[in-house]
Amino acid sequence: MSRPRSLRRDLALGFGAGIVLTWLIALLVGWIILRHEIDEVYDAALGRTADRLLAIEGIKKGTPRRGDLVAQMTAPDGRVLFQSRNADDALFATNRDEGFSVAGDMRVLTLKTGGGGLLQIAAPLEERAAAARETLAGMLLPSILLLPLAFLGVSWFTRRRLAPLDDLSREVAGRDAGDLRPLGLQDLPAELEPIQKAVDQLMAQLEMALTAERDFSSNAAHELRTPIAATLAQTQRLIAETTDPETRSRAEGIATSLRRLSRLSEKLLDLARAEGMSGRDPGLHDMVPVLRLVASDFDGRVQLDLPDGPTPIAMDIDAFAVLARNLIENALLHGAPPVAVRLSQAALVVENSGPPVASEALDKLTRRFERAGSQNLGSGLGLAIVETIARNADAELRLTSPAPGKPDGFMAEVRFKGAKI
Repeated sequence: MSRPRSLRRDLALGFGAGIVLTWLIALLVGWIILRHEIDEVYDAALGRTADRLLAIEGIKKGTPRRGDLVAQMTAPDGRVLFQSRNADDALFATNRDEGFSVAGDMRVLTLKTGGGGLLQIAAPLEERAAAARETLAGMLLPSILLLPLAFLGVSWFTRRRLAPLDDLSREVAGRDAGDLRPLGLQDLPAELEPIQKAVDQLMAQLEMALTAERDFSSNAAHELRTPIAATLAQTQRLIAETTDPETRSRAEGIATSLRRLSRLSEKLLDLARAEGMSGRDPGLHDMVPVLRLVASDFDGRVQLDLPDGPTPIAMDIDAFAVLARNLIENALLHGAPPVAVRLSQAALVVENSGPPVASEALDKLTRRFERAGSQNLGSGLGLAIVETIARNADAELRLTSPAPGKPDGFMAEVRFKGAKI
């Protein structure tokens, strides 16, 4: 197994290489501009040298250029021995001390000759300022132009190297309580592998805890069925045999409680089964015969509206049967028959007539043991079971009250995977 790459190392090397490359490109462009400026300086120096030679030889020169170097040499008695064609007498007259000085917009150098005379050379200050500006521009301009490219490079590189972090974030965010499989991402950087291992360990522990809880609920509900049924049978026998009205009344109350306990154990068993269906690949199954079979148990209190042909739905058959049964039982328990049931490849809709449910109570109905103030006998688990099955099948449960187009009633709609919502 190869050693995982280090995100810290890759970022350091990538940023370092990007900065060095940008600096080298900026240095190259700056060197080209600086080389051009140096050529201009040396070209100007050659031109000035030519001007001096022409002046010394007495050759007639052309029109002097603005900003040229000017020079003057005088004898000890003040007589001018040599003077540039564009020299200004007033410029040199005011600067007689040896050394550098400034006269107006000119920089003047005054030197004493061996015979006691003076050699004065003046150059415009504007040339120095222009050279400084152009040199600075030559150094800064490449860096400024390359900054956007550097930012784009850094953005691309960080996005590419941090892509595994985004993948890990999406994988974790996309999981719910019913999907506790290991993350299983490959080629993660060394810094992210401990996070994935920790999340996988946490999911494994949650899976064990949830499995233990489901097993307990399932086993408890299963084990309670036999003693509850036996106790109910004995109670019913007592009702049939007793002649005492008070004893009969108490026995009937016990029988009612036992029936309710039996229904509760069945719902707990259904809930445990629903929670255990997570992660299965259900495949496509025609649910029309399944819904017909479920509706046949309710003695004509269900009004079916089914498609003429097969209706393949991506859901486990047993899970669909439990879902449909709980929706119909809930509709009959809290409404008046008949209950309208419609099935299509997009959705299963169960609708009843009865008192409307307050909007603030609708969101609470899928909670376990939530009855929204209903006084009807019920476990409060029916819609919780439906919501669990729908979530595990990538379906969506929608509750609406009053029913669409009616002043009252209740509608439960399960939108199947792939349906346009």
